[in-house]
Parts: sequence; structure tokens; C-alpha cells
Amino acid sequence: MKKLLLSIVVTLLFTTIYGQEQRTISGKVSDGKIPMQSVNIRVLNKDVSTTTNAQGNYQIRVETGDKLQYSYTGMKSITIRVEDVTRILNPIMVPEINELDEVLVEGSRRMSQKDLAEDYVLNKNIIRTAFGFLDADRAAGNVRTIEESDITAVNFNLFNYLTLGRFPGVSVLDGRVFIRGKGSIENSASAIFDVDGQIFTDVPTWLDLGNIKRIALLNNLATTTAYGSIGAGGVFVINTFGASPVDKKIVDRARLKNNYVTERLLTQDDINKNKPNYLKELEASASFTEAKEVFDRYDQAYHASPYFYLDAHNHFVTKFDAIQFADGIIQDNYGLFEGNSVLLKALAYQYQEQQRFSKANDILKEVFILRPNYAQSYLDMANSYREINEPKMAASIYARYNYLLDEGFMQSDTIGFGPIIEREFNNLLTLDKGAVVNNTNQLFVAQETFDGTRLVFEWNDGEAEFDLQFVNPENQYYSWKHSLYDNENEIMREKDFGYNVKEYLIDNSLPGTWAINIKYYGNKSLTPTYLKATVYHNYGTRAQQKETKVFKLSLKDVNHELFKVRTTGGVITK
Repeated sequence: MKKLLLSIVVTLLFTTIYGQEQRTISGKVSDGKIPMQSVNIRVLNKDVSTTTNAQGNYQIRVETGDKLQYSYTGMKSITIRVEDVTRILNPIMVPEINELDEVLVEGSRRMSQKDLAEDYVLNKNIIRTAFGFLDADRAAGNVRTIEESDITAVNFNLFNYLTLGRFPGVSVLDGRVFIRGKGSIENSASAIFDVDGQIFTDVPTWLDLGNIKRIALLNNLATTTAYGSIGAGGVFVINTFGASPVDKKIVDRARLKNNYVTERLLTQDDINKNKPNYLKELEASASFTEAKEVFDRYDQAYHASPYFYLDAHNHFVTKFDAIQFADGIIQDNYGLFEGNSVLLKALAYQYQEQQRFSKANDILKEVFILRPNYAQSYLDMANSYREINEPKMAASIYARYNYLLDEGFMQSDTIGFGPIIEREFNNLLTLDKGAVVNNTNQLFVAQETFDGTRLVFEWNDGEAEFDLQFVNPENQYYSWKHSLYDNENEIMREKDFGYNVKEYLIDNSLPGTWAINIKYYGNKSLTPTYLKATVYHNYGTRAQQKETKVFKLSLKDVNHELFKVRTTGGVITK
């Protein structure tokens, strides 16, 4: 039976990857206010392109997996990977402005190595050398840096990349790299390479450009002295994703300097004012009969809207416990959801929030069949089997995913998704290993290094753009920006590997109540996005518990509160 299941998965994978059908993508390109004419749109690595008309509209033929690039002089180019559900793309282009990062005015410009290590992920001008961290903004002399978003990895190794002129004054000769302006004109010393603290005198052509987070060029006496005579020709410092400067230590990103929340957040009353009229009337209904009359009155007008039926379904279940009627709403209009993985995931999220885990499991099986090449499908199915108390099936899903990685049918993402699914699998084995294997003595389970509150965010639409803001009990915040403008590479990575999930860990070093806020920017198809937040209390212990909250995101460009969570346990509801 297991061999048959594996054969089915592999068949689905090959069908999904190699059996794509062409279709037409349409949309409108704007600058956020007015349409943009003559925007060039092309399919990367294919001879397919078009331009927008005077109204900003366009159409282009694509296949799932294609990458569409939108470019216009003076505007930041946008690259979007086409997914199985992509039909409409309405990107907003922004000016290409090279502006200085915010400068923090302090009594002293000196920062400790600990401060620099904790700020490394957030500050693209901090690099890790063999002799400690260096802030390019504070370094003596000019330090030139290139961030991951500016590194093009296609068909290049590091040697080829350095010949592209990304660092002015750099030339290559006989397999060595030279920097003009270093010493006298007769100076024959070539540059060396500091890769995650290891020194190489030859160009490390074996490095995968896609795994490079940051490159910096040290080209003056003050910054190269520590390297001695071998650094006389300059030093290229290269930091990769795999060598995190803070290892697995949890750093409170909210406890930075001068980052206190001062802006006014939208209240729940403000949000309620922007709800559709049908939802306002449903929520104002005093009885099931009155609510049903409202539903019947709006049904015909919204018969083509799956979001209307999702709202109605959730309302009748949560307010009136009218499960049979609510399920009938979905059943009668299931054609709007069938075959659409984004809408099906929204429905599954609602079932999970309602703790109707068997219904969610059935829906996620459909999504799995539609997206067998998405890493997220395996995580969703494994977690769903845990929710219906089938840990052995959950373990088999993880084992199947690992087998596909080992055999090369799927690619492993060691940066974003990999650590999350590893943590989930390890958590399963930690808490349910007796139900997974007969002889637990033969099973090695890595010890969980974290004990506290774990937040896992998942969203149904890969095009969704938003900022998540985490505010600690001292009113300091950290923001994670999930937008093409701020984090294009991370969004492309999500699509390449097929996942929409992010985790955050809150340890017990700062007990109290944390607020989680969001600013939603849209999803390029002018439809709502569904965000699921799973909150684990006492994570990794026998006392572990979880709560699931689902949020329909439609109000754009305003920061508002999602929920609050106490480190001592319990979510303050939305």
C-alpha cells in the first residue's frame, strides 16, 4: 500500500511539473494611483513578451512555473512566479530610489560585537569577518557591499559574477582577482576571500551564488590590517545563509533601539465599519431565522463569490452552531472552490479554527492532489493527521517528503521551509514517538532547544503582501516585511519551493503580553487573503497546547491588531 501511495505521489509530481498547459494571464499595471502604459512584460528565459496599453491592461500566455518580469524605466522591476491558480496579476510598481538607510543618532557610534550579531539579520550593512562583525556604515574607509537581492545566480559561479562589474575597479587575470587603487600600480597582490570566517587565497568558485546572503569588499588599510600581508590585495568577505552568526540562539528582534510603537492602530470598530453590508447584517441578526433571511436575500447577488459563502458558513457555525445548514451552503456552492487550491485552503483554515479537523483533512487531501510538488502540502497533511489523532500517518507523510528529497524529486530549502518542517517532525516524535514506532529505544529524537510560545503564520495566497509587526510587553516592535518591494527574493524562494509559512518564537525572557499587528497590501487579484495563526503554548513539552485563529485580510494599507498572546498562556481574541 505504501509503495502504491508513493507511486501515486511521484506520478502526480511528474504530471504537475511536466504536464503544464498554456493559459492567458491578464491584469492591470499601475503605480498605485494611475495605470501605467508601455510597461514591458516578458516571460524570463522564453521569447514571450508584451506591453501594457494606455489603460495599463495586458494579456500574456504563460505556463505554471514561468517567471513574469515587469519593467519600466525609473521603476523597480518586479518578478512574479506563475502558480497553478494564477489568472489575474495587478502589480503595483514603485520608483527605483537608492536612498540611505535610516541613521540612528546616538551618544556613541560604537556597537558591541553582541549588538552587531543581533542586528546582522536586519542590517544589510553588517558583515561577518574572520575577526568579528563589521558595520560598513561605521567602518573606517569605504566598504562596498552587495545584498542577496542584487545577486543574480543564474548560470554563474562567483568568478564569473565578479567579472560583471558589480564592484568597480575589480579585474580578473589568470584566475586571480585584482583591485585597482590598492597600493602602487606595480602591486601584484591579488584579493583573498573570507567565506564565513574561513580564508581562501583562490576564488571559491564552488560557492552556490543562491546561497550567498552578503558580499563586501574591504579595500583599505584600516579594514584589511587584521588579515596581515595576505590581505594586501584586498578582501572579499562572503556571508552565506548556512552560517548564521547567531546560530540557534533566539534573539528578541523587538528589543532594538528607539523602535517604540507610536502610531495609532485601527480598532476593531474601525475594521467593522469596512465589512461588506451582508456581513454587517448577518452579525446584527438576533436569531438563526433572521440570519437565514439575510443570507437568502443576498444569495443571488453574490452567487459567484466564494468569499460570501465562506463568510456565511463561518457565521452560522460560530454564532448559531448551525453546522448542518452551514455545511449545506458550502456543498451547494462547492463548484466555486473545486480545483482551486487557494480557495480550498481558506476553507480548510476555517474548519481548523472551528476545530472540525476531519473536514479540514478532507479538504487538504484535495489540495495535496492539486499541489503534490509544493512542500507546504506535506506539512499541511502531516499536521492535519496529527489533528485527527493519527500520528503514524503524520510520520509517514514526513517520511514520504524526505524520500522525495533524497531521490531528487523535490528540492530542499535549508533556509526558510526546511527548519520549520524539521521542527514539526521532531515535535511529533518528541510527543508521540510511542504511537509512531514500536521500539522507541531505536528512535533518535533531537532535543528541542526552545521552550516558550511558538507562533506559526500561514496564508492561502502566495501573492499576498503584508507586514507583520510583533510588539513586546515593553511596547517595542519588530516587523517582518513580506512584500515584493522589501523582500522579493524571499517571496520568490517561497514560490520556488512551494510554501507560505513563517514561524516566530517567543521565549520567557520577557514575560507578559505580546501584540501581533498586520498591514495588508493586497494580493494582485483584488481578492481577500486568509491568514492562519497557530499559537503553541509550552512548545516542545508535555503541556504543549495550541490555538488556531483565522483572519480574512481585505482592508489595505493600514496597520491594525490581529490578536494578543500571553507568554503565560492564552490568546486574547481578535
